[in-house]
Amino acid sequence: MLKIWAKVYKDEHIERQMTYESEAKFTYADFFGYLTEICGALDIPTPVLLKTHLFNYAKFRHVVFRPRDFLESVDFEKLVLENIL
Repeated sequence: MLKIWAKVYKDEHIERQMTYESEAKFTYADFFGYLTEICGALDIPTPVLLKTHLFNYAKFRHVVFRPRDFLESVDFEKLVLENIL
């Protein structure tokens, strides 16, 4: 089972959050699909997913997307995805 806690921060506070759950087994090959579904549910654009984002998620169990990671302009400071065990 897969659980990811997604948080959108604005002015150092959580503006929006959600918990993404799936019965499927977690794979890094499907991470962009998870990210797309999470961003769709939060009604924000999907950021560019780089290899460093995947490495951070694999090593630290969380990843941070900054406004520079989005092709469109966003009105928040960061998007944080955190693995829930």
